[in-house]
Amino acid sequence: MSQFAVELRDVVKRFPNPGGGEITAVNHATLQINHGEFFSLLGPSGCGKTTSLRMVAGFEWPTSGEIFIDGKPMGRTPPFLRPVNTVFQSYALFQHMTIFQNVAFGLEMEGVSREETRRRVEAALEMVQLTGMGSRKPRQLSGGQQQRVALARALVKRPAVLLLDEPLGALDLKLRKEMQLELKALQEQVGITFIYVTHDQEEALTMSDRIAVMNKGNVLQIGAPVEIYERPNCRFVADFIGETNFLFGKVKAIDPDFVIVSLHGSERELVGIPLGKFYSGQEVVVSVRPEKMRIFDDTPLKIGVTPNQPNCFPIRIINTMYIGSDTRIVIDFGGGTQLKVWEQNHLSTLDTLAYYAPGQELWVTMRPENVLILPQEE
Repeated sequence: MSQFAVELRDVVKRFPNPGGGEITAVNHATLQINHGEFFSLLGPSGCGKTTSLRMVAGFEWPTSGEIFIDGKPMGRTPPFLRPVNTVFQSYALFQHMTIFQNVAFGLEMEGVSREETRRRVEAALEMVQLTGMGSRKPRQLSGGQQQRVALARALVKRPAVLLLDEPLGALDLKLRKEMQLELKALQEQVGITFIYVTHDQEEALTMSDRIAVMNKGNVLQIGAPVEIYERPNCRFVADFIGETNFLFGKVKAIDPDFVIVSLHGSERELVGIPLGKFYSGQEVVVSVRPEKMRIFDDTPLKIGVTPNQPNCFPIRIINTMYIGSDTRIVIDFGGGTQLKVWEQNHLSTLDTLAYYAPGQELWVTMRPENVLILPQEE
């Protein structure tokens, strides 16, 4: 067994455009995906994630660079000779065939014996919790069940790598969340490598062992979900993964663990952790997640925080939005800056005084460990 299940080594993919030039869809991408890993390619439309998946599948060939599957170069190997299978958003089921026939189709094309086909199809249907439904037609199944059939059809051929191109995109929100958990459990059960393409950051965070965030054909950061969320390496990743507040300023001082930033448009200073190397006077971006900020009433002294401690400021409530699990608050941070703060609703109550109201003048605090200092991007 090779070191990696799939490897993209300095892969470039260009397409001709109508004007006679070229569009770079994937720009010198290098990825190593481990055996048995649930790996997601995440990014907005047009970032190159689907093109990367199609090159692994063999539907597209790299302009330059090489793709390895289990250590073997595959850049110009046709799809049917690769140990991979693909599940699409559209399911692509044969409507005139039964579920059993749909799942068995690939095995029959390979000349697998009837008994072996029956055994493997039944095992695949059991794996995706569709035992006993082999005689039904696709139209008799729900969207989630049809997606399971598409998964069974891909898994029955026992690929070394399963490629999934936004397979849950056609499902409603509740079913999509259920299927996310089922997919992750299924991947752990079968133990094969899943490469999953999505633009939904919550989906990627929920299921992935590791995530590659892409934009404009470039791989910006690769890491575990907690690393991508808690330690983004640039403004784009911080913005794309979850919600965040951005503030702008210049580096005032640096010590071994923290950086002090003078904010533009105000006399306020923030203390945070540097995600990169900085110098005094450098323009930077400050990222603070809404759920990592805390609002307090009259005085923070009640919790041992004094106004002269780092990252403690007077603010005014602009607006609040109760959404059940938490309350989303917009605050006036001063200097024309508005920030978002999310507070979880720990107490069940109808008392309106338990919730913040527009116009209230309060305090906000942020732990320095939750204030991320990032380089200003061009």
